[in-house]
Amino acid sequence: MSVDQRAADRAQPPGFGALLREWRDRSAPVPGRTGTRSRRSPGLRREELAIMAGISVDYLVQLEQGRAANPSGSVVAALVRAMGLKRADAAVLHQSAGLAAPASAVDREVPPGVERLLARADGWPAAVYAADWWLLRWNPAWAALFGDPLRLDGWSRNQAYFEMTEDTSDVWLDPLQREQFRDALVADLRLAHLAHPGDPELDDLVAALHDTGDEFTERWRSARPAVYAGARKHIDHPVVGPMTLDGDVFVPAGSDVRLIVYTAEPRSDDESRLRSLDQ
Repeated sequence: MSVDQRAADRAQPPGFGALLREWRDRSAPVPGRTGTRSRRSPGLRREELAIMAGISVDYLVQLEQGRAANPSGSVVAALVRAMGLKRADAAVLHQSAGLAAPASAVDREVPPGVERLLARADGWPAAVYAADWWLLRWNPAWAALFGDPLRLDGWSRNQAYFEMTEDTSDVWLDPLQREQFRDALVADLRLAHLAHPGDPELDDLVAALHDTGDEFTERWRSARPAVYAGARKHIDHPVVGPMTLDGDVFVPAGSDVRLIVYTAEPRSDDESRLRSLDQ
């Protein structure tokens, strides 16, 4: 190979697999996961990224090694979400896969201020969701209240899909309130679908939800698009017992992500039970 040819090869932009490996190494470890401080290498492990993106580890290895060609738009969007890439980086990853980045993709970038709030919300369960209800971040208190999100994979990491397909949960929720919560989620998801036409992962999610049965389809048809504003919930936790909690939603300026924080009345038994979960 000539010197000119080697120089030309070096000038070529990295392929999809190389970019994927590079950004996986740069991505923050999964929040709340035990043992992250003793990692031998930075970034997400393949197993973590595969779980969060809803693909198999074997397929991820094939993508990184360039043995799987032409990933779909929904797969690339899922990887973007799981790695928390900024919009500019997401566009580059799409381009490297031979795809055009969706012009109105759901914003999955967690602002630094939200990251700081999440890290300092000691004792209060807090999590960050995208506009289409994919879980992006959470703190240890959230995992203690609702269970470790790492045990969920595929579509189940999406709150709307989980609510429409899971009949039971470790945490008991008042049945009427859960029905109201499901209606509110579907109404909010309809709003996201209108605001982000052409987002492949969102389109796939809505299609998957319709495939779950008539219940979602009926809710989708009857729901008026509306922003989810949070709610007070009566729950019964298997460890600490019954609590009444306020779930408030905070949307940072210039972003579509939402921070959801659960709190209890100060100096109440509910507060004592909630705080004891994170000890």
